[in-house]
Amino acid sequence: MTKRDLLENWYRRIWVAGELDAVDDFFAPRAGAEGILADGSVGPEDFRALIPAIHALVRDLSISIDLSREMGDWLWTRITLRGHAARGMETVCVHAQVMVRVEDGRIAEAYNCFDALTFFEQLGQLPPGAQMLLLSGERLG
Repeated sequence: MTKRDLLENWYRRIWVAGELDAVDDFFAPRAGAEGILADGSVGPEDFRALIPAIHALVRDLSISIDLSREMGDWLWTRITLRGHAARGMETVCVHAQVMVRVEDGRIAEAYNCFDALTFFEQLGQLPPGAQMLLLSGERLG
């Protein structure tokens, strides 16, 4: 199995299908994912809480790997998350970059850059054009 196959299976089984009992099949014991939440590293137990929270916000979730490059133990990807807002018909389509180091067939460390601003804007939880409002010095809330 390639590193890309591993990550595609991670997204399909954990993020899309919500097979939370399988998280440990993909993550090394002390592995962490940076960049998903602002307050630090996300580990296997955190994913068991994070995935249901995402499913409560987005239905018809799909994640595709649009571009990938492998270098040694590392895999860099550009992904697209698609779905619909759980409380309406709004389309959700956001991009992310994910870099993972694979060790013994499992994710040993991960670094994520996710467009959370666009994600929450598309869900209707932030006003349209929130980024431009913030750049102009406006405060939200």
